[in-house]
Amino acid sequence: MPKRAFSPLRRLLLGGLLASVASALLPWSNAIAEDAKTLRIGYQKFNSVNILKGSGALEKALAQQGVKVSWHEFAAGPQLLEALSTGAIDLGHAADAPSVFAQAAGKPVVYLAAEQPYPRGIGLVVREQDHIASVQDLKGKRVATGRGWNAQYLLAVALQQAGLSYQDITPAYVNNAADAVAALQSGSVQASTLWDPFLAAAEAQPGLKNLRDGSGLTNNRTFYLSTASFADQHREWLKTFFSELSKVSQWANAKPAEVASLLAPQLGINASVLEVASERRNYNAVAITPQIVAEQQKLADTFQGLGLIPHKLSVADAVYPTAVLP
Repeated sequence: MPKRAFSPLRRLLLGGLLASVASALLPWSNAIAEDAKTLRIGYQKFNSVNILKGSGALEKALAQQGVKVSWHEFAAGPQLLEALSTGAIDLGHAADAPSVFAQAAGKPVVYLAAEQPYPRGIGLVVREQDHIASVQDLKGKRVATGRGWNAQYLLAVALQQAGLSYQDITPAYVNNAADAVAALQSGSVQASTLWDPFLAAAEAQPGLKNLRDGSGLTNNRTFYLSTASFADQHREWLKTFFSELSKVSQWANAKPAEVASLLAPQLGINASVLEVASERRNYNAVAITPQIVAEQQKLADTFQGLGLIPHKLSVADAVYPTAVLP
């Protein structure tokens, strides 16, 4: 395999792996040390919050209120939500599945807003040499995925659509995208579930293909979350955050190539790969509607039916009741 084609994906995945290890060994000590006039924001690679960080606009806007901003990177949603629930950060974002799992675990997180649907940003990736042509071909195969990942939900509903059940495959649980891709490349699994930008990087790698994305199966939304206590006390900070997020999101939707150029140095991945991921995403934040609650409820019920969530939960109970969008 040409080294040049592999190195961007390797750098990106290694960065995610190192961030995951760091978050496990040093449990958000920097975030905990911030003073009371600092908005501590958790983010993941490649999203509207990551773009907002790169713009510097939020720092300027909050400085007028005497508020500083600190940014804390996480490898995936579950780690970010754990930090949010323990008070190590004040605000962050996560995909649909990690958000439901956090609520099921009793973590005191609330939904503030949602992103637009992003079904093409998740996928089931296979090796071409394994000659897997459809989801039906995954029967009896090992699939690398993570507990509570948005891409795990895609796997579950894709199997259902194909007339299979989750029990028809053998899940190989991993903690991050780096491990998922490594397992696929080694042949220890026959498919891996991934999300952008890791998915876009894998699609650009010779020998790998996206077997099925979320189109027609899941909206794969990103949610913005906080705790009710923080939102009650700092509503003006949140309104400023979402105001600046709206501006940068509109720019990002119109300029995917510029988004890629902005983030490429941070992520250590080729801008052309990031542009592909950005072109298929709508970054605009929207209010939590009954339709979005129903989407999340279906997701929660699906995971409960698989025995991955132990009890029935009401997604509506975790929706913050006061509007914070501009």
